[in-house]
Amino acid sequence: MYSLGTKMFGKGSGMIELCELLKNWPCTAKGGDLRAIISGVTDHSSEVIPGSVFVARVGRKENGLDHIPEALRNGAAAIVTDRVRTPALPQGVTAISVPDAADFLAYACSAFYRHPSRELTIFAVTGTNGKTTTTRFIGQMLKACGVRAAVIGTLGVWIDGKKAPLKIPPMTTLPPATLHKVLRHCVDEGVTHVAMEASSLGLSGKRLDHCSIDYGIFLNIGRDHHAEHGGEESYIRAKGRLCGLAGQVIINSDDPLVRGASEGMQPLMTFGEKSGGEGHICILEEKSGFWTVRKGGSRVEIPAPVEGRHNRQNAGAAFAALCSAGFVLDDLCRHASCLTLPEGRMQEAAGDGIRVFVDYAHTPDALEAVLGALSSVCAGRMITVFGCGGDRDREKRPEMGRVAGEYSGSVWVTSDNPRSEDPHKIIADILEGTKNSSAAIREEADREKAICGAINEAEPGDIVLIAGKGHEAIQISGSSTRPFSDFRTALRFLGEREAFRDRTDQDDRVQMSDRFWYDGGGME
Repeated sequence: MYSLGTKMFGKGSGMIELCELLKNWPCTAKGGDLRAIISGVTDHSSEVIPGSVFVARVGRKENGLDHIPEALRNGAAAIVTDRVRTPALPQGVTAISVPDAADFLAYACSAFYRHPSRELTIFAVTGTNGKTTTTRFIGQMLKACGVRAAVIGTLGVWIDGKKAPLKIPPMTTLPPATLHKVLRHCVDEGVTHVAMEASSLGLSGKRLDHCSIDYGIFLNIGRDHHAEHGGEESYIRAKGRLCGLAGQVIINSDDPLVRGASEGMQPLMTFGEKSGGEGHICILEEKSGFWTVRKGGSRVEIPAPVEGRHNRQNAGAAFAALCSAGFVLDDLCRHASCLTLPEGRMQEAAGDGIRVFVDYAHTPDALEAVLGALSSVCAGRMITVFGCGGDRDREKRPEMGRVAGEYSGSVWVTSDNPRSEDPHKIIADILEGTKNSSAAIREEADREKAICGAINEAEPGDIVLIAGKGHEAIQISGSSTRPFSDFRTALRFLGEREAFRDRTDQDDRVQMSDRFWYDGGGME
């Protein structure tokens, strides 16, 4: 479990009494002091401080009931469960029973921090791929328009384009106890707009319940996290929960699964590659290096700030969200040059005539989108390094192998985060999809060696894509975690390659000089 410490981010909570926290909620309470001032609300027993409310919810991996003794030792004033029979507690501790502990946790955390989401305009972005880029695009455009904005997601909390020094768990969608603390910090810092990532696990786990979301943006629905949700239908239902949480929805009209998940909702705006009416944003690259942005009858041409069809879709989603919030498309187009990709998304390093890209693509759709974009600008061969994570979504592994083999001249199949699985078994699953590929397929379970091999194999004009981990700075194998960065590893091997070339060139020049002296002097 992670630890946030006990220090408040901003000006703190509203010093709410326990009875105030409970008065609008169906519950039964026994014992303790209902007038007690609450010092915090959490579902992590290690974060409990004297006066905290501990919500003993049952999670996917752990049962909060097992952590009640630790919460009591740390000074919990109240224990909340969704069991009919409340556990026996020491005198002075309030036992509270609610219908749904996860739902209560989301509400109580919002109430404890004085419902900060109600003071903000919030964009929540969901989709199998593109959440991080789209939220970053929204934040960048808001900043360019003079609006103080925050972006919350996979890469942490960013305010006005700078990473905020907040200690938070490494999760795409923050848990309620952290989320509302961060939102209160944003309000205290003068932020007015927030763009946040809404993952399927965050939505199904009710992390965003009781958060006032103004605009829900649906990017796409592909193959990911099916195993963790119990199947594709459950995964789609989890994404669809955003419809009930958001005041207005903006959808990708090109994606039939998105349309299905948002069925019954009238989208405020749509985006996609097909033309539409006044409430539709379409961004195409009709001329190389330029985007054509269409909204209804209006048409604006701008220099392309980033590469890739998938990033045009992400930009279209950001433009549609901001137009929904009242921003003018012409103003957004004027500021489009500010758009840059986040860390680990098409992140480039170059040297010795080759280009190396690191990208987070870890689904078949994402891998195909990135390889398609890079193939269109590749003068030589595409060389792809990738693996698949362990303990999840085995079904996507051969499909990712097929995609890599279709777009690449050479593929290095390696480890991602194998977790408790045998890396060689994961690689075998991937290789099932490469059987009909004409690409050179190489197996190397050591990711560092695979990256080294791919970079050393490359020739001037080639592109090397290292996919799957993107910004991640660790690799998880079994019960151990070690520092590992694809980008830094690529930079190191590029540097070694260039140093070797320089040494070789120097040796060649020395040999040629020696030969010239001998031929021109000694023989004569």
